[in-house]
Amino acid sequence: MSETSPDTDLFAQQRLGQAIRIAEAILFASTEPVTGKMLAERLPDDVALDLVMERLVGAYANRGVNVVRVEDAWALRTAPDLGFLLRRDAPQQKKLSRAALEVLSTIAYHQPVTRAEIEDVRGVETSKGTLDLLLESGWVRMRGRRRTPGRPVTYGTTQAFLDHFGLAELRDLPGMEELKGAGLLSPRMPSNFAVPVPPIENDLLRDDEDELTDVDLEELGLLTPRVTED
Repeated sequence: MSETSPDTDLFAQQRLGQAIRIAEAILFASTEPVTGKMLAERLPDDVALDLVMERLVGAYANRGVNVVRVEDAWALRTAPDLGFLLRRDAPQQKKLSRAALEVLSTIAYHQPVTRAEIEDVRGVETSKGTLDLLLESGWVRMRGRRRTPGRPVTYGTTQAFLDHFGLAELRDLPGMEELKGAGLLSPRMPSNFAVPVPPIENDLLRDDEDELTDVDLEELGLLTPRVTED
């Protein structure tokens, strides 16, 4: 069995070090999370992305900024314990109403979900203005059309939602005990009540969903109608 020479080990370490520097530079220059695919395309072919990110996460673990995962992407973000230092200088985002928070929570835990299904969970009507506000915030998106009569639009959360709330994936949403501890659930909830488990692959359409077409986007006001010549 051949042994790896010291020169080969040194070369591999140099390649890894260079890959780490490249990934660090890309994350530093981007204001949005960078996908793993984009990072991998810019790293040397013989260096594993998982190893590079593992080293970066460790290197930044005790710094003022951390390397964090957001779904299949990575970003540099202020360390959680230092966030209070920046909040007073950051632009104040308009607070969501109780209704908007309830709708956002319903979408986060039950997605993909239609407006009628949101109303069924909450027990009250959901105004179009509330959904429009959440769409404008960038935390909610239209996913597709449900394969039922009327083909209602389905809603889901976005990567920006995860990034804002410091979640790596939807499965990191608070569970029942955490929600009770935060006072968001009554301790006298029915014994059969359970917090829904969000999907892992949030970007994949379900079997009962159709992808939004250009015609759908035009109908929903998300795409400028095409002008045809007579």
